[in-house]
Amino acid sequence: MKPSEFKAWRKLMKLTQKEAASALGLKSRIIQYYEKGERNGEKFTIPKAIELACYALTLGVDQYSGPDVDKKKLKKK
Repeated sequence: MKPSEFKAWRKLMKLTQKEAASALGLKSRIIQYYEKGERNGEKFTIPKAIELACYALTLGVDQYSGPDVDKKKLKKK
């Protein structure tokens, strides 16, 4: 995800930088780095996990506690 795409996602979701940070479990400053694409003059890339989290939030998934697992099937193995 490019910095411009990240910012476009945030705007599409109608989130402030602070709200985006809260939704992603980050500090507001990190959101600023993502949108700028750099930190202290060095490239600052958006991790794949954050890109996937943005996609999940776009789809309305705001909590995930892991896959549903049938514990009875696991004990049989």
